Amino acid sequence: MYWLELAGETDAFAAREAAIAATGVDLLAPGVARTGGIDPARVRRLAYTRAAHEAVVRTDADVDAAVVALRASSLDRSGSVAVRARNVRGTADVSTEAAERELGGVLVDRGFDVDLDDPDHVLRALFAAGPRAEHDAVAGADGGDADLCALGWVAVEAARDFAPNPTDRPFFQPGSMAPADARAYANLAGAAPGRTLLDPMCGTGGLPLEAGLVGGDAVACDAQPKMVRGARENFREYLGAPGTDGSSDWHVARGDATALPLPDDAVDGVAFDAPYGRQSKVARHELADLVAGALAEAARVAPRAVLVADRDWRGPARDAGWTVDAAFERRVHRSLTRHVLVLRREEAAGRTGDPSVPADRE
Repeated sequence: MYWLELAGETDAFAAREAAIAATGVDLLAPGVARTGGIDPARVRRLAYTRAAHEAVVRTDADVDAAVVALRASSLDRSGSVAVRARNVRGTADVSTEAAERELGGVLVDRGFDVDLDDPDHVLRALFAAGPRAEHDAVAGADGGDADLCALGWVAVEAARDFAPNPTDRPFFQPGSMAPADARAYANLAGAAPGRTLLDPMCGTGGLPLEAGLVGGDAVACDAQPKMVRGARENFREYLGAPGTDGSSDWHVARGDATALPLPDDAVDGVAFDAPYGRQSKVARHELADLVAGALAEAARVAPRAVLVADRDWRGPARDAGWTVDAAFERRVHRSLTRHVLVLRREEAAGRTGDPSVPADRE
């Protein structure tokens, strides 16, 4: 069993992304989840998980209780150690300095040498308290107060190797998505080595760029020539020439999201950020027609998709042949809340061994 140390403020969303890399993800407390097993390579690619820790013991969010529990635990390690404590989001009434000192003393009593600079093993102590998230698509996200300390050996940490902030890229346009968000949406749509992700409304290319950075292949389209040129510039800067020297293969083309120049089932997943309501018309399409047409085309070329928008498009998604696996609302700032739909075609529901299927569904 492992503890997942989540990032961000939306635990249900973070747990959903973590499910591409872990089995049976279950929210326990603010910022902390439990899983039966992990794929370390996939954990490293996550945007909203900081790390996975091999579970030692779980107790109340109290330093004395954690010390008692650690003393009674079996510790199958040898070599030097360090203790790193975290009061998750400041939710617990504990001192992390006291926790590290007291828990470190237990390890010294058990015969371990302490090395704070370069230890062989790190014991992570996660203290969290308060209400759990509520969400009907994520195990453990059912509300209720929680209070825990999760002790575990650090097993793998997320690389967080995102592309630079949009303003620091060769081509930038206002409204570009934050890299961590783009990584999470690409992950949920199935981005992975050996998989191809399509963004039919790519803009500056942030979503498919993150697919390439996790080792997947990317196909990007946009109706505006300026965006096509700019996305290519960003791809060349951060992904290199397509398909060379072990780099990801990528293609950017001008295209209409409602009439994609691709055969049926051409890609493994689709992710796109739909135009927002302030844009009542986009090229030749009314916004509703554009999104509905793009959803229909996505269902033709891929078994799963992630749609990001400023409103809930569940109705058009179902009309286009999608099943809504999960829906999230993610606040960006005071005037913008993103609605995120995780979608799958019916025939994709039973696929196994697929990195775009959450591990707890395989």
